[in-house]
Amino acid sequence: MKPSTPSFTTDVVIGLEIHVQLDTKTKLFCSCPTKPVATKQNAEDVPNTRCCPTCLGFPGSKPVANKKAIDYALKLCLALGCSISETLVFSRKSYFYPDLSKNYQITQYELPLGTSGAVMLSTGKKIGLTRVHLEEDPASLVHPDSIERSAFVLIDYNRSGIPLCEIVTNPELASPEEARDFMKQLNAIFEYLDIFNADTCVVKADANISIKESGYIRSEVKNITGFKEIERALFYEVQRQNAAVAAGEKLVQDTRGWDAAKGITIRLRKKETEEDYGYILDTDIPVIDVTPEWIAQIKKQVPELPAEKVHKFVTTHKIPEEDALVLAQEKLLAEMFEKVAEKIDPILAAKWLRRELLRVMNMTKQTFKDLLIDEHHLIELLELVSTKQITDRTAQKMLEELIVKPFSPKAYVKEHGLGAVSDAGIIEQYCKEAIAENPGVLADYKSGNEKAFHFLVGVVMKKSKGKAVPNEVNSILKSLISH
Repeated sequence: MKPSTPSFTTDVVIGLEIHVQLDTKTKLFCSCPTKPVATKQNAEDVPNTRCCPTCLGFPGSKPVANKKAIDYALKLCLALGCSISETLVFSRKSYFYPDLSKNYQITQYELPLGTSGAVMLSTGKKIGLTRVHLEEDPASLVHPDSIERSAFVLIDYNRSGIPLCEIVTNPELASPEEARDFMKQLNAIFEYLDIFNADTCVVKADANISIKESGYIRSEVKNITGFKEIERALFYEVQRQNAAVAAGEKLVQDTRGWDAAKGITIRLRKKETEEDYGYILDTDIPVIDVTPEWIAQIKKQVPELPAEKVHKFVTTHKIPEEDALVLAQEKLLAEMFEKVAEKIDPILAAKWLRRELLRVMNMTKQTFKDLLIDEHHLIELLELVSTKQITDRTAQKMLEELIVKPFSPKAYVKEHGLGAVSDAGIIEQYCKEAIAENPGVLADYKSGNEKAFHFLVGVVMKKSKGKAVPNEVNSILKSLISH
C-alpha cells in the first residue's frame, strides 16, 4: 500500500488486502497436496505431513510453478477487469518470522499479474484495485492458549506453499459497512469463477485503516476472516483510534491482530514498509510468458458475473433491482431463477426464490449445495400458484416439505386434497359461520378495531383448512358485514 497522503477527505479511509486460497490439488511450487489426505490410521489432517524439501525451502530444492494456479489467477484478473502483465516473474520477500522456514516468501512484487481493475459495491460505487498477484501461503502458527497467553507456539507447515491470490484495493473504502459489502461482492465473483471452494478454502483480509483526526496515520489489522468479522474489527479500530486521538495520544503506524473472542485489536509490531522486505527476483523460477493466446483461452472460461446477471435480470426479466441483487449474489440461486423464469412469470419466480426459498433454507439450515429440490419441482409448484389451484399458504407449506424430500407438487395436491377452495358459495358459508360464532368480534370491528376483521379472516381460513383464497375471503366478509 502507498503511504498515507493528505489528499484523503473522508472521515475514515480503508484499504483491503484480500488473500483467497485457490482451489488447486497441489501447492503453488511443489506437488504436495493442498487438502488433507485421509488414511486408514488418520481420518483428519495430521500436522506437518503435507510438506517436502521444496515448500520447506531446503537447500537445492527447486520450485516449479503450478499452471492451474496461474490459470485461476488469470481468470480472476480478467473477471476483475485488470490489465494483464505480459510476463510472470516471482520475487522473494525476505523477512524473519517463525511461519517462514526459508526466511522468505515467494510472491510477486515488481510485476503483479494484474493491475487496475475494480469491484462494484451494491450501492454502485466502484472500488479500484491496485494489483492482483500470486503468492504462497506461509505455515500456520498454533497458539495452544490465546495469542497473548500461550507460553509457546506450534508450527504446522501443511499450509506452507498453498496457492493464494492477493487482491489489493485502492484506499477508497470509507466505512466498515463498505468494507463488508466489498468482501461480499468479491466473494460472489470467486464463487462464479469456480476457483475457490467455500468448504475447504479460506479467504482472509488485512485491513489498513486510518481516520482524519490523526492525519490518516494507519494501522493494519491482520488475518480477519468472515464478512461480519471484517465489519466488527473495523468498527472497533475506528473507535480505538478516535478514543486515542481524543485522549491526546499520537498514533504511530503499526500492525495489529484481531481477537474475535474479545472483540479487540492487539498491537503485534510497528508496521514494516515494503523497503524493509528487501525484495529480490527468485532466480530458481524461470520467467513465464503470458501470451495473448493463453489469455484468450482463459477469457473464454470467464462466465457471466453477478453484476451482469443483475443487469440482465432487471432489463430482460423486468424484476426489481432489489430482488436481482439478492438472486445474483448466489451463483446456484441465479442459475435456478433463470431456469424457472423460462416457464413462470419472472416476477412471481423472483418473489418465491428470493423470499420463500431462502426463508425455508434458513429455517432448515441448508445451503444451495445441499438442495435436493430442483427447478422442475419449483416450476410445477409455481404453476399451481399462478393458476390459483393452490393458495400461497398451501404452497409455502409444500415448499417446506419439498426442500427436505422432493416430490411432484401436482400429484401431492391431488393426493392430499389441497386444491384451493374457489367456490364462492362455500367461502360465503364459512364467512357467515365465522360472523355468527363471534358477535363480540364483529362489534369490535364495527367500532373501529381493524384487528377484529383479521381475526374473522383467520377463522374462515381455519375452517377452509387454509385452502380459501384470502382476497376472496376479505371481499365476501366485507360484503356480508356491510349489509
